[in-house]
Amino acid sequence: MPDDHDPEGFEVATSVAHQLSGMLPPARLGPRKKGRKRRRRARLFDEERSGAGPDVRDPQAVGSAMEKLVNERGWRTQLGLRLIVGRWAELVGPTNAAHSRPESYRDRVLVVRAESSTWASALRLLAPQLVAELNRRLGDGSVIRVDVRSPAAPSWRHGRRTVNGRGPRDTYG
Repeated sequence: MPDDHDPEGFEVATSVAHQLSGMLPPARLGPRKKGRKRRRRARLFDEERSGAGPDVRDPQAVGSAMEKLVNERGWRTQLGLRLIVGRWAELVGPTNAAHSRPESYRDRVLVVRAESSTWASALRLLAPQLVAELNRRLGDGSVIRVDVRSPAAPSWRHGRRTVNGRGPRDTYG
């Protein structure tokens, strides 16, 4: 039985099967030239090769990647303000922080809402020092003014029928 075996029979059967299934064109069934594949691979990857030094495709640390993103998007001042709002008591003192809170930041103006008109007056006295400290922490020119506002008075206009006038005479604070 071992004499009946044709060693080339398997290769012939494989080539016929490939031709019939259309997997390989008949011209490519012969042996390939050596080095052809290597040249094609070198041509495809030439521009992607790098040396032993650092490259932009190397893995980056999360901190440096986030730093790059923050700088590209211009979020540095906004993130700094978020951190300062979290440390508001450290910035204005615990007593002032208990009676005030930062409300908004737009066009380099920080708006602070006070609990009463008395606390608003006290914070207005601190405003120049607060601007200087914010610029020291966030970068020069980040905050040009701190606008301290008193609490908003409630509206006395309820319903369709109202009377003209100022309403009750109370300072609300």
